[in-house]
Amino acid sequence: MTEVGKVQNILLLLGSILLCNLIGGLGSVFTQTGAGSWYQTTLVKPWFVPPGIVFPIAWTALFILMGIALWYLIRTRDEPEGRTALLLFGTQLILNLLWSYLFFGLQSPLFALVEILALIGVLIALVTISFRVQKTAGYLLIPYLAWVCFATVLNAAIVMLN
Repeated sequence: MTEVGKVQNILLLLGSILLCNLIGGLGSVFTQTGAGSWYQTTLVKPWFVPPGIVFPIAWTALFILMGIALWYLIRTRDEPEGRTALLLFGTQLILNLLWSYLFFGLQSPLFALVEILALIGVLIALVTISFRVQKTAGYLLIPYLAWVCFATVLNAAIVMLN
């Protein structure tokens, strides 16, 4: 790889990570969980809700891993399954953002639960195809899938308790 190619590759990696974190940042616009917020004052939450500090740390790490996975997947864009993987990746980013809007923006844990189930379906498809086109991307997406599964259980518990 030429020096220019290396620089372009690094810029693509950084851009992929930045894109995922920007989407995460957009989602956080809706996420108000501090003292006096609807989340703190209105909702009954299950015993297994992590401390608030866990969420930004976990999501930042996950968005970085997602960005690296995206970088790997972009490099498979000339393959038919690579294009499908990129379409699924974009779909899950939109669904991820939509969940924050539904749960926190509209204050609707029920709508958010329905939506997060769709997100899990897309993520399972994304991880599956990622393993076929770029194994490293598949492995990088597993922590995200696991976290979304946990978030689904948490979301469902909030629906049941409220």
